[in-house]
Amino acid sequence: MSSIFSKIIAGEIPCYKVAEDDHHIAFLDINPVAPGHTLVVPKREESYIFDLTDEEFLALELFAKRVAEGLRQAVPCKRIGVAVIGLEVPHAHIHLIPISKEGDMDFKHKQTLPAEEMEALQKAIAERITIPS
Repeated sequence: MSSIFSKIIAGEIPCYKVAEDDHHIAFLDINPVAPGHTLVVPKREESYIFDLTDEEFLALELFAKRVAEGLRQAVPCKRIGVAVIGLEVPHAHIHLIPISKEGDMDFKHKQTLPAEEMEALQKAIAERITIPS
């Protein structure tokens, strides 16, 4: 069965996409821990991040680094927090969350942002990400 992320990748479910290449996609979390909370996902469906091949894992991390650089430029914060939990959706993914203190990574306090704010974040982040061809 396809994960919700596979459906997003296939275009069956809309998302606020901020970056994409042939093997990865990054989009805003619809219930963010903080504004700008972004999910970085390999296009090949694999449930557990550490079941990716070494090459896939390294490529995912490099893609996430590029997304994090753009995210940090677009959203005021001290750092981009990184989390890999892997229980909520059975598709490997990395959470990138703008933070200014450790408590900002609290997954118990997710929020819903208005569509206009999500669209503005999407645009601001996407225009600051450089993905090599």
